[in-house]
Amino acid sequence: MYQKLDNIAQLENLRSRFEIKARLLSALRDFFSSDGFLEVSTPVRIDAPAPEEYIEAVTSGSSFLRTSPELEMKRLLAAGYEKIYQIGPCFRAEEYGRMHRPEFLMLEWYQAGADYNALLEFTRKMLTFAALKLSGEPKCRFKNQIIDFSGEWKIFTVNEAFCHFAGVSVFDALNNGQFEELLVEKVEPSLPRDIPVVLKDYPAEQASLARLKNGDSTVAERWELYLGGVEIANAFSELVDPAEQKTRFKESSEFRRKHGMADYPEPVKFIEALDYGMPESSGCALGIDRLAMIMADGKCLADVVFPK
Repeated sequence: MYQKLDNIAQLENLRSRFEIKARLLSALRDFFSSDGFLEVSTPVRIDAPAPEEYIEAVTSGSSFLRTSPELEMKRLLAAGYEKIYQIGPCFRAEEYGRMHRPEFLMLEWYQAGADYNALLEFTRKMLTFAALKLSGEPKCRFKNQIIDFSGEWKIFTVNEAFCHFAGVSVFDALNNGQFEELLVEKVEPSLPRDIPVVLKDYPAEQASLARLKNGDSTVAERWELYLGGVEIANAFSELVDPAEQKTRFKESSEFRRKHGMADYPEPVKFIEALDYGMPESSGCALGIDRLAMIMADGKCLADVVFPK
């Protein structure tokens, strides 16, 4: 008899979780379809990624593999698409670990006329629907905790979370250059594990592509979702002001140059779409591999992705 190869045995062992992941993807597509969303597909190989401060794109000849489909999907919003979603691969250089892969599966969706609060309620309904499809209950077991998607979610402003778990305001943390350090070492490990947790209203300095909050320009209309202590999704009320977006891109590009990061071309077609006019809208990016790991009660991404 032939001796079973280790890599074949590994693939056999992954089958049950691959099946859960496939059912999750089917449930998500059913949910979006039932709510009138159009599934779209944009290029994986792009001319210019967004110049984000700590995300490095993978080069592909004279182009780049997308870190996110965000800029291309927003061009569709400018073209009049109102409710769109996409599930597909994204790539980020030098990201590898228990919760990171240089290639990963992203769910991203946008809705015209909705803000980040409406998007949060949509996300709660989406995850409740998916859990029901997978297990018959609106909940899942992850690391010996039951996470109920249909019940109350714990919501902190980012400043509340920093004050409560790190003993310092988020604004002082930023001024001291400790935002990322305290977020990773103090705040995230202290978040409740048995309930979905949302950190919202990020400082303006951490706005990314989110608009600033009406009536309080010190924070942005942005939230992130944690399940079992794992960051799952990142959502914004989208910035649609062309001048402000150009300023932010310029500042991010200068930051990247100052810290020796790659210098990206200007995302010309996205800027043209903003100038043309993008509607008030909101959008969210959710890591499918992480969500599948949680729904399958895995220990790390290796439990739900094809082995390297």
